[in-house]
Amino acid sequence: MSDAPISSEQSSDSIRKVVRDSYATIADKGGNSGCCAPAVSVCCGGDEEAEPTDTLSSEEFSTRFGYSEEELCSVPDGANLGLGCGNPSAIAALSAGETVVDLGSGAGFDCFLAARQVGGNGRVIGVDMTHEMLAKARENTEKSGHQNVEFRLGEIEHLPVADDTADVVISNCVINLSPDKGQVIAETFRVLKPGGRLAISDVVATDDFPEEITNDLHLLSGCVSGATPVDDLEKWMADAGFGDIRIDVKEESRATIDEWAPGRGIGKYVASATIEAVKPGAKKGCC
Repeated sequence: MSDAPISSEQSSDSIRKVVRDSYATIADKGGNSGCCAPAVSVCCGGDEEAEPTDTLSSEEFSTRFGYSEEELCSVPDGANLGLGCGNPSAIAALSAGETVVDLGSGAGFDCFLAARQVGGNGRVIGVDMTHEMLAKARENTEKSGHQNVEFRLGEIEHLPVADDTADVVISNCVINLSPDKGQVIAETFRVLKPGGRLAISDVVATDDFPEEITNDLHLLSGCVSGATPVDDLEKWMADAGFGDIRIDVKEESRATIDEWAPGRGIGKYVASATIEAVKPGAKKGCC
């Protein structure tokens, strides 16, 4: 057996596999535990063969992170899996006719909410790397009747979207899962039009992780150990070229985040945040 160290590429592939397998399980089995994964999934170290035993419904969980009852009732059954840590639509200020790209679109929840806001002349593109989630999202599209939503297979580090496509890029508790977050930020800059904006909800690290959290792959796919400090995010965004960078840490989120892995005290180390920025330059056209 070789003693050669694992390359960064191999490590990145391993991380993607852990995340992909976890979210394939969610798509197939459903369930929600308030830890960005089903109650018994690989997220928190449960038995993958057991049936989910929810403590909160997806709707209850999403309500804690800012979704209204009207929003929850407006999407097809099965679109909301209760996996987010915020409501990007609430900060995106979407307008009719805009084009939106959603990173890690899952079963399509935020895409369908965005589709209502941008209207028939607008467009929503969801990107996800998990085949099972894409299948679920496309089924939900048929249920919803939306003609302005499409879902594409791809990694958020290499978006299957042309340059200068989007007016807005949204994402909900997904960028923390990436092994190359700086590349993700650079990709969002590339696909945004001049004057386009980011409207992201994600978890950020607010303290150094102890080793038992850093090395826990269940907490990686559970949206915890992959979180990075605000300073790092700000640097990646500035390096990509973004301006008007605003990162607002939601201290009140810690109590709910603690429930993602009961007894682990993870709310001491991470919190939900809204992440906003603008790609410099005027939008083309007047409307």
